[in-house]
Amino acid sequence: MNNRFEYPGDREQKSAARAKALEALLIEKGVITSSTVDTVLNFFDSKMGPFNGAKIVARAWVDPAFKERLVADTPGAIAELDLPEGMAGAEGEHMRAVANGPGVHNLIICTLCSCYPWPVLGLPPYWYKDPTFRSRAAREPRAVLKEFGLNIPNTVEVKVWDSSAQIRWFVVPERPAGTEGLSEAELERLVTPEAMMGVAVAKAA
Repeated sequence: MNNRFEYPGDREQKSAARAKALEALLIEKGVITSSTVDTVLNFFDSKMGPFNGAKIVARAWVDPAFKERLVADTPGAIAELDLPEGMAGAEGEHMRAVANGPGVHNLIICTLCSCYPWPVLGLPPYWYKDPTFRSRAAREPRAVLKEFGLNIPNTVEVKVWDSSAQIRWFVVPERPAGTEGLSEAELERLVTPEAMMGVAVAKAA
């Protein structure tokens, strides 16, 4: 990405200091306990995150019928897999999948805020919430994708999907060439959150 999406070097430290101050105040007021934040973070480290999305995408790569069901009825298809409870819970309401193909590339944004399918992608990165990214990606998606290092040929249609509280989109990227001999578990390791957002493609190791 170019410097449009760069941040001050001390952003992490300032954000962490604000978060600590807010946490201390909430504990003092009795709104949360000292273990609440750790519990939430552990939840996203172990149960809800991009590892779920990777399982879904890998299954779609090896099972064309599942891929069709995933695009037609995303919650129903996800429910077929052995994934943690709560996939349709907080931030996973009304998830919808769109699939990349030889003639189409999909990009996920949220123009209003930062709606994001946390159960399959994890927590949204800083740049996804950046007003510059949100507005430019809607207006000039090819230019923004190029800044991510992704050059989409003019022969390929770029579709932009705007997530909201009603629909939270994610992308099924194309399966990388030369991966025919890999197991489903090995394929999972090729799937990144960026590929499921459409700002990257899945690449063979």
